[in-house]
Amino acid sequence: MEIVNPCFSVLSNFEVLESLKNIKDTKKKYGLRNLATITYETLQYLEESPCKHQNRDVICAFIKDMQPYKLTTNELLMMVNDPPSSALHIQLLIEDSEERLTEDQVNEIIEITKKHFPGPPAESS
Repeated sequence: MEIVNPCFSVLSNFEVLESLKNIKDTKKKYGLRNLATITYETLQYLEESPCKHQNRDVICAFIKDMQPYKLTTNELLMMVNDPPSSALHIQLLIEDSEERLTEDQVNEIIEITKKHFPGPPAESS
């Protein structure tokens, strides 16, 4: 495999969802019908993931609140894509979390996550 462009950026699931919605809206204009199945399946998956309830402001605020914990960009991205809800979940997302974070810090991260990514809005009866 040849690297065509060495400059790259990682995208959160929220950004992928936004991009795919744009592709879905414009695919007929550009003759990209071959992407229809991939776009549809990926949109279906992302519409059922936490990113459906996220927005840019919430993600930026979350990243800002997480700065004191000195996490890597990839760790933050994984936490945005799959917000942790338990200490075990944090262990899976953050490399060497037992050595890098105290138990209090883990609990703080869980609270910050709940604050910024509370999940789907409650449905009224």
